[in-house]
Amino acid sequence: MNFFERQAAARRTSTRLIVLFALAVVGIVAAVDLAVLLVFGGGMGALVVTSLLTLAVIGFGSLYRMASLRGGGEPVALQLGGTQVPEDTTDIQLRRLRNVVEEIAIASGVPVPKIFVLEHEAAINALAAGYSPSDAVIAVTRGALEQLNRDELQGVIAHEFSHVLNGDMRLNIRLIGVLFGILMLSLIGQRILVYGRFGSRGRGAGGVVVAALIALAVGYIGLFFGRMIKAGVSRTRESLADASAVQFTRQTSGLAGALKKIAASDGGSTLTQRGDAEEVSHMLFGDGVGFSGLFATHPPLLKRIQALEPSFRAEQLEELRRRWRAKPPGSQDDALSAGTTGERRSPLPILPVGLPGAAAALDLTPPMVAAQVAQPSSEDYQRADSIVAAIPEQAGQLARQRDSVVPLLLGLLLDPSPQIQARQRTEIEARLGADMAATAQRLKGESLDALHPMLRLPLAAMAFPVLRLRPRPELDTFMDTVHAVVHADGRVSLFEYCLGRLLEVQVRESLDPSQYARFGRRKAGSVKQEFATLLAVAAQAGHEDAAAAQRAYLAGMQRVLPRDHVPYAPPADGVLALDAVWEPLDALDPLAKQVMVEAITAAVSHDGRVTVAEAELLRTICGALHCPLPPMLERN
Repeated sequence: MNFFERQAAARRTSTRLIVLFALAVVGIVAAVDLAVLLVFGGGMGALVVTSLLTLAVIGFGSLYRMASLRGGGEPVALQLGGTQVPEDTTDIQLRRLRNVVEEIAIASGVPVPKIFVLEHEAAINALAAGYSPSDAVIAVTRGALEQLNRDELQGVIAHEFSHVLNGDMRLNIRLIGVLFGILMLSLIGQRILVYGRFGSRGRGAGGVVVAALIALAVGYIGLFFGRMIKAGVSRTRESLADASAVQFTRQTSGLAGALKKIAASDGGSTLTQRGDAEEVSHMLFGDGVGFSGLFATHPPLLKRIQALEPSFRAEQLEELRRRWRAKPPGSQDDALSAGTTGERRSPLPILPVGLPGAAAALDLTPPMVAAQVAQPSSEDYQRADSIVAAIPEQAGQLARQRDSVVPLLLGLLLDPSPQIQARQRTEIEARLGADMAATAQRLKGESLDALHPMLRLPLAAMAFPVLRLRPRPELDTFMDTVHAVVHADGRVSLFEYCLGRLLEVQVRESLDPSQYARFGRRKAGSVKQEFATLLAVAAQAGHEDAAAAQRAYLAGMQRVLPRDHVPYAPPADGVLALDAVWEPLDALDPLAKQVMVEAITAAVSHDGRVTVAEAELLRTICGALHCPLPPMLERN
């Protein structure tokens, strides 16, 4: 399945989750009613009251837990005891982790997520949490950092990025909130029994204890349903994430090596905080609790290894365990070495991948580009290495520093025209002061004017985690400034406009992740005018001749709405007309978005020549509409 098919499958799974949750609630309410009827008796009125109270407890529990997770992935990492990895860390293992995460994020076309380490966990495990790439976190145990070499760590992180890209995180975090409600009765029963030991032994104490025991017993029914739902939702997606990681890294040894080390080591992937681990077990790289059979959230380790290495046999696991015990982590002379250096070891030669010239023409087709959305390959990973190396050292340092990240991003938005740039500077001065405006303009001239077009989005991706660290009022002011800079003059370029829009989307979603996380359901026929506006603007930007622009527009419309005739009418306000199209187009059904990407590509490439700047424009538009494209659109 490609990205759009997986998004559609995730939406169907979300619907199935609601159905399963409803069935679990019905079962719990029926069990409570039956217990009350058998123990206390009573008529229909009492059962109605009991049912309503049970529904209220479940509903309150789910709403409370979902509200506690509205901050996205960070609350999940903090709940597990995670410590955020600083941008300027000097720890070798943390530096290696940050380098791997940054490279994979750039290769995937998404912002670099926040990175956490579970310092007190010696097991090998990891997770990705959040509602969208804009608020995603990657958390890795200290045991994984100490016991995995770079190839193995890369395989694990690539597995987690599959969840980031394919909408699994969104479903996973909602699953935590939904399932918490059906566990509420069990929690209430436990608390009553614990505090009941020290409470009153008066006339009503016996009834309270009986009620607590009923709640506890019924709660275990909810626990059973919860574990079954998690197992049913998670197992297939874990297998798909393994396959995606292999496709990305183009080698099985890294991911297979990590799984073998989990199987061979005594600690495996089991976390010490069992209660918290069970709640997030469906989000982990390896089973963090130890469930098997019907409750297993992951396929058996042997099955996962055999999917990567079909010749691997069960008896080899015992040999690996023996070798692990004989040579504890730290030795470097066998397949179970726990390398802590930053060197990459790969069975395939890593070829240098240069950046194309800024005036180069790329050979792109609509189906090819659509197939690449959120599907990075090993070539993209190699290109990410080249991109990181090509970013000027000064610009890279500025992107990682809290005080310089805002003027750097504003500098990317400044127009080449001195007249427009003067108006933009005035807007920055009015909101952030003269010093900020001067710094942004200086960085524009010193570091950003000569920046290769393919380096602008990766630089913004590297800067985003640092930007998110700023207080919310400052981010609100930054968003207002971005909007003002983009709209300072009607002649603003399409790329600058789209980059500004992309920054707005990412900042907005990082501030209120749960509010903007949803699967789209609209069909292409319901947004005809929005399609027409986007394609007209894109065609006009890529073709100087009006007749050629019209032909490009019609080529795009033929892809998305072949049976409809929407005449070519370039909007009078140019790029600013796009303000009205983003929200309706972002609400499209996943499969309709696939057609949309093909339509935009058809319009941009209609003249048979796609420049690097046009390719970056395509990536920016797709990013703003949550269809992330890797940096290497033309593959060998």
